[in-house]
Amino acid sequence: MENTYDCIVIGAGNAGLIATLELVKKNKKVLLLESNLTPGGFATSFKRGRFEFEASLNQITDYGRKENPGKIYKLFEKLGLNEKIELETIPEAYHVYETESKENFKMPFGIDEYIEKMEEYVPGSYESIKNFFSLAIEVKDALAYIEESKGGINEEILNSEYENFMKVATHSVDKVLDALKMPKKAQEILTSYWIFLGSPTENLSFVEFATSLHTYISLGGQIPKKRSYEISILLAEEIEKNGGEIKYLSTVKEILFKDKKIAGVQLTNGEIYKANHIISSVSPTFVYGKWIPSPMLPKEALKLTNSRVLGAQGFAIYLGLNQTAEDLGLNDYTYIIHHSLNSNKEFQHRSSIKNSSSIAVVINNANPLCSPKGTCIINLISTFFGEAFEKNITEENYFELKDKIAEEIISTFENTTGIKIKPYIEEIEIATPVTFARYGGHPGGVIYGYKRTGLDNTLPRMLTMGKENYIKNLQFCGGFGVYASSYSSAYLSGDLAAKLTRRDIASEERNKEEDAWQS
Repeated sequence: MENTYDCIVIGAGNAGLIATLELVKKNKKVLLLESNLTPGGFATSFKRGRFEFEASLNQITDYGRKENPGKIYKLFEKLGLNEKIELETIPEAYHVYETESKENFKMPFGIDEYIEKMEEYVPGSYESIKNFFSLAIEVKDALAYIEESKGGINEEILNSEYENFMKVATHSVDKVLDALKMPKKAQEILTSYWIFLGSPTENLSFVEFATSLHTYISLGGQIPKKRSYEISILLAEEIEKNGGEIKYLSTVKEILFKDKKIAGVQLTNGEIYKANHIISSVSPTFVYGKWIPSPMLPKEALKLTNSRVLGAQGFAIYLGLNQTAEDLGLNDYTYIIHHSLNSNKEFQHRSSIKNSSSIAVVINNANPLCSPKGTCIINLISTFFGEAFEKNITEENYFELKDKIAEEIISTFENTTGIKIKPYIEEIEIATPVTFARYGGHPGGVIYGYKRTGLDNTLPRMLTMGKENYIKNLQFCGGFGVYASSYSSAYLSGDLAAKLTRRDIASEERNKEEDAWQS
């Protein structure tokens, strides 16, 4: 009985931590297994010299504030976390540059402010941008209804109360923005945010994009004062305080079955833990390929997983500079450096090993105390699509090639913005797709889960999540789950996986009571 649990959660990333905490607060006996020594997965930090670098977090979206709460604020409030986290506010939405034309556009938070700034940059765009955000609100309301229905959707309600949502639900960003008669330059500035979702706008769902951008512009962004690890540690502490159990340095070897039903897991050290319910923040690609005995794996599950495309691979450069951001002229928090503001051309550029585009984040401009006095930290994050990186990398050229790519990314940032940073680099660390694959166990080193493209995006995944539960009592969460990848999405997917697991446990308990009564 000591090794028997109501649920076993695999992976102590953001989603796994939230799922575990949600369950233990509902008095479920839960074991959380983590292969690393610390919780958080990519939500962590590391030190080089006198600098402590944030490993992955640019910003938490969908949080807001008490007077204007987003989904993450409400989730954290429910779990009793808000008063225990110190957050700093990001000053502006983004500053996007195009290396081809040298044009740049700095966009603010706030819907009205955003619309007015766009009109300033692109005269005549006011009405179409206003209509975009109005449509985004209806789309968000419709998605909220779908989420609350938990699969019991009434199509008559969708058609009558969310008519415009139904008109755009299956269309791409490009198609809807054209229908709104939005000027092309306004479209390019607006859609520069696509990189955070990982698909170009010709096949990115409008629903996906509109909800993400509206949430970001209306609620703003925040970062933890003590890095993302502050939240990871807090979640782990809350889990143990509420009776949950966490085992670190514990790697799963196999998911066990009994009478064709989930029965627990076996670790690589031979230990066995029993449970009829499992939540995995490890990708279905890995779970189905490594942990599920082939007789227990439905062909439909394997077929669906193989049909999905892996998203963007991560390449990150962490720089500790021996000058302040103000002295260097690094006046913005988020710099988006695109080769082209046409997302479809930019996607092709990022599908090449010669890609030098990036998102540069100057942490000090939101958290002035994140580095020693007289210094600043800047993270440059790039993404590669397809096989651009793995086709060109070998064991022999790995270090030379990653240094060359980093050099190009830094040079492109300098040449595009006119801000010199190379002479002031005191510490530098480079993480490649190989790094992310090794540390997070993500196939190919992807940092955005499965690519959101065509009909494989959040909305269809939400509508079909019940049908995709091919192995009873096995739920997935995290970047490869329903909500795809981002910090906020991970938190929400962990919450969703916990709710679905609680529902399944309650159903089993009712069935046992009925059987006992009939006996």
